Amino acid sequence: MLRYLEIITQKRTHFEDITEEVQKIIDESNVKEGICYMYVPHTTAGVFINENADPDVKWDVEQTLEKLVPWENNYKHIEGNAAAHIKSILVGTNTFVPIKDGKLMLGTWQGIFFAEFDGPRDRKVIIKIIEG
Repeated sequence: MLRYLEIITQKRTHFEDITEEVQKIIDESNVKEGICYMYVPHTTAGVFINENADPDVKWDVEQTLEKLVPWENNYKHIEGNAAAHIKSILVGTNTFVPIKDGKLMLGTWQGIFFAEFDGPRDRKVIIKIIEG
């Protein structure tokens, strides 16, 4: 089963918790055991798994990435969004989570986040549910 999750971002850098939406897709698939694979087909966005209980974690990650890869840094990329490309490389554009008993096998504090680094934009996450 292949599905697309549409995301409209409102600012340049934004982390959107997509855990519930991904779980709904799994529920609709009726897959009880397998893998949920998530892929972001954009060069200035990504997807990652981390804590979703404390919103300060998202803030800390965003601030640290900005310090590591500042928006202005004498980059040569003509479009002016080189920092977004580099952050996407660091975060990654895909991840997967096992499915057991029809549920994502995330840890107690874990959530799945879409990461925008060059918004606002209309984005998508490709979700592939593999039974087995």
